[in-house]
Amino acid sequence: MVRAVVVDDERLAREELETLLAETGEFTVVGSCGNAVQAIRTIKSTRPDVVFLDIQMPKVDGLKLVSMIDEEIMPCVVFVTAYDDYAVQAFEKNAIDYLIKPVQPDRLARATARLSRFLGEGRRPTYDSPLIDRIPCMGSKSIRLIDTSEVEFVRSSESGVYLVTAKGEFLTELTLMVLEGKTQHLVRCHKQFLVNLNQIDEIIRQDPSSALLKTRSGNHVPVSRRFLGHLKETLGI
Repeated sequence: MVRAVVVDDERLAREELETLLAETGEFTVVGSCGNAVQAIRTIKSTRPDVVFLDIQMPKVDGLKLVSMIDEEIMPCVVFVTAYDDYAVQAFEKNAIDYLIKPVQPDRLARATARLSRFLGEGRRPTYDSPLIDRIPCMGSKSIRLIDTSEVEFVRSSESGVYLVTAKGEFLTELTLMVLEGKTQHLVRCHKQFLVNLNQIDEIIRQDPSSALLKTRSGNHVPVSRRFLGHLKETLGI
């Protein structure tokens, strides 16, 4: 059975697609998500073979959501949309296939056949996804989007990954690897830290092999020996 996650902000649309998938006898739905944060968390925990992903969602659309998934666990993606022009975008992003709403059983069958061939070849899916400019963070009752320009640094701990800004800290489901690879100014300075190059106010040398970075709001970020040389080269010093 192919393990699938369905992502759509409309509950009825999710339920209809889940029913169609079950009727094929070829899928096990291991997750059903209504927003990007739920989707990222579910994909990380369930490691599905395929995600049926609605393109048009509020806050973070389907195309941007693909940018936020770790390449190591990247599932196949079948985009779902109500408009043909979005289907063209889906193929440009190297999706396995796309489905037009309302999804028809015969069209789903063709997508399933295409998906089965891809999975049978054992290839790892890759997608030409856009850079992340706003990072989703889950608040108590909503999703908050933090502009990457506002992030001073990112820290990782056992409790999760946190964006640190002048206004406070925000928990995100995105990993350091994704944030490092899919944002413009966040670079690695330590195994557990990324720093925004545009937020560095001062470099404080501790010894020949390590340093502290002082950000514009006065926060301090460690730089380890492993990343000090690359950081200096990136800053041109």
